[in-house]
This record gives sequence, structure tokens and C-alpha cells, in this order.
Amino acid sequence: MLEQPVFGRRLRQLRTERGLTLAALAGEGMSTGYLSRLESGARQPTERAVAHLAAQLGITPAELAESTATSLVQSLTLATGLGQDEAGEALAEALKASGGEDPLLRWQALWQVAEWRRRRREFAEQRVSLDELVALGAGIGLPELQARALAELARCMRSTGQIDDAVTTSTRAYELAKSEGLPGRVLTSTLLALVSALGEAGRLAEAARYGDELLALVEGQSGVRWAEAVWTKVNVLGRQGDLDAAADLMDQAVRGFDGRDDLTLWMRLRLDAALLDLLHRPPKIQAAQQRVEEVRAYMPFAATPAMEQQLLALRARLAVHQDRPAEARALLDQLEGFDDVTSYQEQVRLDMLRNRVLLMEGNREEAITGLRGLAEQAQSNGNMDLAAEIWRLIAESVT
Repeated sequence: MLEQPVFGRRLRQLRTERGLTLAALAGEGMSTGYLSRLESGARQPTERAVAHLAAQLGITPAELAESTATSLVQSLTLATGLGQDEAGEALAEALKASGGEDPLLRWQALWQVAEWRRRRREFAEQRVSLDELVALGAGIGLPELQARALAELARCMRSTGQIDDAVTTSTRAYELAKSEGLPGRVLTSTLLALVSALGEAGRLAEAARYGDELLALVEGQSGVRWAEAVWTKVNVLGRQGDLDAAADLMDQAVRGFDGRDDLTLWMRLRLDAALLDLLHRPPKIQAAQQRVEEVRAYMPFAATPAMEQQLLALRARLAVHQDRPAEARALLDQLEGFDDVTSYQEQVRLDMLRNRVLLMEGNREEAITGLRGLAEQAQSNGNMDLAAEIWRLIAESVT
């Protein structure tokens, strides 16, 4: 029996894969209204309708009604020739219509959709895919799939401010990778998640220890994983207050990573290097400005909403350091439309920056109240490192 809405989703997918409009598929033997209701699942297909539509699509009625596993295979195959957004949308639709297929096949599609959601910074939607990936990995019984899914889930949790959960989940991933003797690339992924989560939680001694293990694991490499590992260790050093060591290590990443491997990562490394320049005492404003201009020059080639948000935020921070509150305020105002691509940590730091501008404008009481609220929120989320950063800013503001 052909069940809705599965049949409707498959029908729509077959139609769109062939580039057909509703009218073209309906032809003379069916109304577009009826076809639209079939695709939406509002009507149950008759044998006559199935035969007509199969003929229009150039397949047999049996092929039209076949298991959606074939459709998912087709979607995965087609995705290899599509852009990131097109592939992500196609696979997301195929997953909605699928059911009963090989769990490994579904895991592969879900992994690609979760990565697509991450790049688009759609963290809530990504979380849905990752939760299913973790469950699928456990059901399949392959430790590598479980560890990879857990590491990515921890990364997502950290982006949404669930720091304690991120530490717990990344620890599970790391311990699984170690106990099962999984390949170095998997262990690297789990360590990237664990070190970042521990750093956000303020557990810096542990973060530093695991960070050293991470660097040893990627020693002699020069690709994306190496750059991410170095960057992760830099963040720990920065939190520990060793800004000189952090800057030296970041310079290695900036000089050693080839932008042809990942232009977005190449740009983000420079933005973080500029942020380190501003944290230096005294701030290296000219060096930070130079890095910002480097990134701005490449924006036409790798601009994403997330990258635009990060660049605007850094330019606003630069304006604060240059004692230009009006310019900083104007840049922060431009960031109002970027909430849906901003992680929890980024949003808090933007709010901190807004309160710094209020201080510069003479609105001290409002700024201190806002900062206290941010610090208490960070503490309640288990983000002790971020909370400490905010309390330090409050202390500096009242002295």
C-alpha cells in the first residue's frame, strides 16, 4: 500500500530531479491541483494516478512506489555534483521522505546534513541531526561512527552555550576513541571538541594537558586538522593569560596554513590573530588593522553570513580600542540582523562590547547592570571562563 506523506515526498523529489513543473508532470490526464495535493500528502494516490504519473516520469509504477532507500542513494549520488546548499537541501528532503533503508546509508546522509547545518550555523536544526546520528551510531555498533557523532554533538552543544553537557559528551567521545584504538583522525576530532569544551568550562589545566596531546597528534602535518589543532591550543593559552605564547603559536598557524585548503578557515585564523593583537598589552592596533584588511580583501570569494558577522564584530572592537564609540555603535547596529548565525559565546561577547560602548558614552549604570546579567547567565550555563572574563571587565569598569 502506498502511504502518505511518504509517497508525496518521493513524487515531489522525482519531479524536481527531472526539472519538471507541476503542469508538465500532470500533463493532460491530471489536474495540477490534484497533483499538488498528492505531493503534499493530502490525497491518497489511486492505481490509475500512479500509472499515469509513472508514465509521465518515464518509470514503471513499481519504481514509483519502490522503497525510498533507492531515492536516498540517488540523492547522495546527486549531492556530489551540487554546491553545499543545494546538496544539503536535497539530502534534508530525502531524509524526510526516507524510511527503512540501510542505517549506514542514513548515517552518511545525516552526517552531510549536520555539517551543512553547522556551516550555516543553524545549531538547533544541526542538533536534531546529531542526536539521530548518535543513536544510529550506537545501533550500528561501529565505535568510529559513535565517536565522530559524539564529538560533533559536543561541538554543537558548546555553540549553544551548553558547556557542562559539551564537556560530558566530548569526554565520552575521547574515551571511546582511546579505548577502541580508533584512527588518529578520529582521536583528533574528539580532542578538538574536548579541549574547546574544557577551556570554555574554565578547566584550563585539563584543557592544556589535552591540548598538548592534540598538538603531538598532528605534529608534522599542515592541513585543516593541523590548523584547527593549533588554533584550539592557542585559545587555551590565551585563556591562561600567556598571550605571548598564544601569539607565537597563532603566527605559526597563519603562516603555515594554505588558504587553498580552506579559504574560510584561512580568514578565520586571521580574524582570531587580530583579536589576539588587541588583547596584547599594549594593544597591537596597527597589526590587527592589517589583518582585518587582509580578510576584507577576500570577502568577495568566501563571504558567508557568519564571516560577515565576525568581521563586523572585530571592526567594532577595533573602533573601541581606537576610542571611536560612534563608529563602534554603527558597526554593532549592523550586527542586529545576524542573531540567527551567532553562537552563544559570540552573542555574549557582542553584548559585552555593546556595554563597553555604553561605558564610553557615559552610561555607566546601564552598562554595569547589563554586564552583571551576562556574567550570571554565563555562570548558570557552566561557562566559567566567559563569566570570569565578564567579571574582570566589570571590575575594571568600577575602579
